[in-house]
Amino acid sequence: MIEQIKKEAKIALEELFEAASLEKDDIVVIGCSSSEVLGKKVGTYSSLEVGRALVDTLYPMIKEKGLYMAAQCCEHLNRSVIIEKRAVRLWGLERVNVKPQLHAGGAFAMSLWDTLEEPVAVEKVQAAAGMDIGSVLIGMQLRPVAVPVRTSVSMIGGARLTVARTRPRFVGGERALYVDELR
Repeated sequence: MIEQIKKEAKIALEELFEAASLEKDDIVVIGCSSSEVLGKKVGTYSSLEVGRALVDTLYPMIKEKGLYMAAQCCEHLNRSVIIEKRAVRLWGLERVNVKPQLHAGGAFAMSLWDTLEEPVAVEKVQAAAGMDIGSVLIGMQLRPVAVPVRTSVSMIGGARLTVARTRPRFVGGERALYVDELR
């Protein structure tokens, strides 16, 4: 089952990369319920094995593109985000004092904390794209105009998958001219 989960996550992230116009240093936020991935109710069956497998699959792909991976914690940590300290400085994020645990933050956030060189928690980010594995509601961590990305993968394990990219707001009106590659 772990190999299948890794395969599904890899495909979804590759398809997100194809759909999103991500730039160096952009943030990709991922929220994940390891319980949902295992087909259980969110928050009832946290699995470090699942969290680690997904981080081990997704983090190298994101880092290779020159992007920052952010893991949204569960509601017990008010959906705070785990990210590399360099991103905090670069993006002017507000750091908070918390470290994710299995039942307060979640297995996925805990696994990313253990993987990053200098992990920190922040209150929120404005990510350019994201993956929501198990309906953990990452929308609050995305830039204001989120656009759904339909991937060939709709589930990772037993968890529903929602993928999104963002785009700049359209401003102006009937006289405005928009840049097609920013849509």
